Amino acid sequence: MAIPPLLDELLRAHGPSGHEHLAHGAIRASVGEIAEVESDTVGNLVVRRTTDGDRPLLALFAHLDVIGLAVAHVPDDGLLPVHRLGGWRANVAYGQRVEIRTAKGVVHGVIARKTKDDEKVEWEQLYVDIGAGDGSEARELVAPGDPMVVVAPPIELAHDRVASRNLDNRAGVYVALETLRRLAADEPDAQVAVVAGAQEELGHSGVPAAMYRLRPDVVIALDVTYATDVPAGNANEAGDHRLGTGPAIFRGPAISPKVFDLLLEAASAEGVAHTVETGMKTYTDADDTYTSRSGVPTGLVSVPLRNMHSPGEIVQLSDLEDCVRLLVSFARRLESGTDFRR
Repeated sequence: MAIPPLLDELLRAHGPSGHEHLAHGAIRASVGEIAEVESDTVGNLVVRRTTDGDRPLLALFAHLDVIGLAVAHVPDDGLLPVHRLGGWRANVAYGQRVEIRTAKGVVHGVIARKTKDDEKVEWEQLYVDIGAGDGSEARELVAPGDPMVVVAPPIELAHDRVASRNLDNRAGVYVALETLRRLAADEPDAQVAVVAGAQEELGHSGVPAAMYRLRPDVVIALDVTYATDVPAGNANEAGDHRLGTGPAIFRGPAISPKVFDLLLEAASAEGVAHTVETGMKTYTDADDTYTSRSGVPTGLVSVPLRNMHSPGEIVQLSDLEDCVRLLVSFARRLESGTDFRR
């Protein structure tokens, strides 16, 4: 299975936390003809398709931001210290190539370190070398605060698997947009919105503004979860979620029991393979959507992902397709007047 063009474009787009607008263009181009697309001051991009019907408004939340770095300072030696945009490990960053988005365009660099290679890698050891001869030359190229992401474009692997940067959570954004497109074609009276959310990696900062603006009746958060079919995987922590086993449907305190049941019903009706993920918290936007306003019934559907927060994240394309099928089936089951109270 080839990488879908929209997914490929989303994975190649820039846009670390706080700079999501650098990826807005890919979304606008994909759905601008079938839905209203607007951004807000936080960085959310809200895609909304409404009709004259009275069906509940379903909001699909999928955070658009990805982990990255930013220029912290431009010293006299031209070797750039950085600060993180999101939580990831220094040993993963060391040695990676990066692309820095500046006012003048893209600048390329390499993450190097100040100490010997046999010592533990810590963030304070790392810097980005852009090849500048000194600080004056570096200041002509970059400025403090310029965002950067690692260079790791998508590649196709065996078993219809894809490795890339940004699969967390551009995979979820792809699922949300593809769901909206199919509902627009097959369910013309469906009320659906996609929130390509801002700053989830920094603490779900985009949720309050989007929830205030949309006032949805039901929310499904879309994200990735740790695949357990790797040596460090542990199914005892939150369930067994392997590549190729379909979406992981979360069950826990943040999740509406009625929404969870409807997701299982939709999966059964469509023959969608799935697993059940459990936990005290979801550690996704769902933890904030369900307490918004007077409470909004929320579900969480996740894609199994290997190598979280690294340039080598891996998903299986069939899992993305199964997520779309599940969500389309779920949306068809939403009826006006459904009582979601516990």
